[in-house]
Amino acid sequence: MIAPAVAWSMIAPIVIVLGAGVVSVLVEAFVPAKARRIVQLMLAVTAIAGAGIWAMVLAVSRAGTGESAFAGHLLIDPLALFVQVAVAASALVAVFVIADRTADGEDAFTPQAAAAPGSAAEDKARAAGLVQTEVFPLVLFATGGMLAFPAAGDLLTMFVALEVVSLPLYLLTGLARRRRLLSQEASFKYFILGAFASAFFLFGTAWVYGAAGTVNFTDLIYEVTGGDPRLDPLLYAGLAMVVVGLAFKVGAAPFHMWTPDVYQGAPTPVTGFMAACTKIAAFGALVRIVYTVVAPLQWDIGPALWTVTILTMIVGTTVALTQTDVVRMLAYSAIAHAGFVLTGVVSFSSLGISGALFYLFTYGLTTVGAFGVVTLVRARDAQGNIGGEARTLERWRGLGRTSPVLASAMTLFVLAFAGIPLTGGFVGKFAVFAAAFGADAAPLAIVGIACSAVAAFAYVRLIVAMFFAEPTELSAVGVKTEGLTGVAIAISAIATVVLGVWPTPVLDFADKAALLLP
Repeated sequence: MIAPAVAWSMIAPIVIVLGAGVVSVLVEAFVPAKARRIVQLMLAVTAIAGAGIWAMVLAVSRAGTGESAFAGHLLIDPLALFVQVAVAASALVAVFVIADRTADGEDAFTPQAAAAPGSAAEDKARAAGLVQTEVFPLVLFATGGMLAFPAAGDLLTMFVALEVVSLPLYLLTGLARRRRLLSQEASFKYFILGAFASAFFLFGTAWVYGAAGTVNFTDLIYEVTGGDPRLDPLLYAGLAMVVVGLAFKVGAAPFHMWTPDVYQGAPTPVTGFMAACTKIAAFGALVRIVYTVVAPLQWDIGPALWTVTILTMIVGTTVALTQTDVVRMLAYSAIAHAGFVLTGVVSFSSLGISGALFYLFTYGLTTVGAFGVVTLVRARDAQGNIGGEARTLERWRGLGRTSPVLASAMTLFVLAFAGIPLTGGFVGKFAVFAAAFGADAAPLAIVGIACSAVAAFAYVRLIVAMFFAEPTELSAVGVKTEGLTGVAIAISAIATVVLGVWPTPVLDFADKAALLLP
């Protein structure tokens, strides 16, 4: 048996992050508890930043080209590299928020104000068993799976990457301490529904192999376009089940029911990481299947994809309007955004995929920033004592007066979600809707524009509560951290504005990623 040739330099971003995850487990076992948190943070930041930079270098040095890096099981092409850079950027910012909360026991991983490494506050939290640095290896393993997910060259490799992504997220979802029962319920629900979606994916893979005799994407293109017509029903049914499994991960309706409960129950920093990075990676995998295997069937499956896209936008938008919990509102907003991205994907054009990728890039950074703000907005009782996160919209009344910086940052992020000009969200929506109009998918664009206008009302409610409502004695206040969450929010805010004013470099990068189209 001849060992397959491995292009290690091509898969280095994946190897770096997964290798760092293994080292992170050893750090948990052998590094003294007092130094563990800072070592884990430095390791995670170095690994994720290094992977993102390496992927960027590969994208520049191999512009417009792609190749098999592991006997056809991993494909390193412009699509994979774009998604890897986007995942690394969002994950790096999310790690800063997560790191703050490993020393901030509120309701994530450990009591109230963040404790600097080595401080008396951190010692007190550690003595109580509240510092949970095991979140770092879990985040690294999940990130490594996200980097491999869109680079998969066959369905089995994609399934393995899917599970590498999912299993750490199931654990991370259940780590909230102050909301332990709600968090564990969310974790259990995520696990059950995630296993159900994985079963769809794997059963669909089995049907595809039974019909075509292969699960390799390159070989499947031939089977779809010129194979035995008697096998078509089995092959098409298998591909449909694979797409259903991925639709669960992107949060598309009617496979979205897990999203609001999991987002609400998970520790808020994990929610930000999951909402941003998982969606980017899952859409990258969906694009690879849709544009390399399913594309020849676009006239057959187009109506079903259109139905899912329209339903996703309408459900996410309308239900978001009824929410009084800020996190659940953001969860349903994420569902609507999945529909907007799908508008570009199902347009079956290079402009559509380019717009969708740009949308994912800017959406990821904006989402991490928004959830970072949520972690710092805390409720208080009638005696003025600061407690857990202020989740209800009523608690955000007057935040613009008590914490103007946080309120302004949140306003920027929700304006980007609404697609207001001079933000990255506007450019992303313009790109996907313009692509839909140009690809004879005008109905999708019209529904998307209408849903964007309606969704703006949900965001305006939050802005009105922060700046135009009188604060009460129970209104939330912003709390200070050791600075990492502030850095994350600042990076996200700057990126949101820069991508709205000067989107050309990222759009060009996305255009190159669209070159994979057959």
